[in-house]
Amino acid sequence: MNGVKECIILERINRFAVKIISDGAVLKAYINNTGRLLDYIVKGRRGFCIPHQKRLRTDCRLFAVREKKSAAIIDTQLQMQSLEKIITLNLLPWSRGCRILKRNAKLGRSLIDYLLECDGKKIYLEVKSAVMRNGEYAMYPDCPSLRGRRHIAEITRHVKNGGRGAILFIAALPDIKAFKPNNLADPEASRLLTEAKEAGVGIRAFGLYYNPEDYCVYLFKPDLPVEI
Repeated sequence: MNGVKECIILERINRFAVKIISDGAVLKAYINNTGRLLDYIVKGRRGFCIPHQKRLRTDCRLFAVREKKSAAIIDTQLQMQSLEKIITLNLLPWSRGCRILKRNAKLGRSLIDYLLECDGKKIYLEVKSAVMRNGEYAMYPDCPSLRGRRHIAEITRHVKNGGRGAILFIAALPDIKAFKPNNLADPEASRLLTEAKEAGVGIRAFGLYYNPEDYCVYLFKPDLPVEI
């Protein structure tokens, strides 16, 4: 990644913006994540930003927050870009032989992130960002998510009617050993995930992190254990 600047987080301004200090200047950074990110948008924590290429309401994009020597990737756009590269390179055991047919594919009343073709069969894939840490677990969601519930229910309904579907959690945190739903934040989403699994929906996760030393995103644990 080019043009990365280290910064210090000062405060959250609103849902999509945070005040930071970079190279001695106080700036406004964009956050591409609808979660609360209470573990990361904390005064004094160090983050990594990329300046905008054109004039916008913010000065840069905050895409990662340092965790020891590595960093958690909070930017969902970067997570999805990484996922598409990973699928193209066949780096996930369960997605080998798959290709992306369509982004934002219509299914029922929802738009599902991807429609894949895997070994000649179509499968809807919904992707969720799991950047909440609980020890060695990555968790989703970090706050109640009506949209998340709707997507899970839509995929489950499709599979119950004979279709194929999967839900993928991107655990964009270093040093993670497994994924599990955050029952305390959204017990209904957890219940729907259990129903989805029982209906035959594929529930998958993989680990991802940013390395500030070489400015690269790394895939680790391509088939991260899921505990539901």
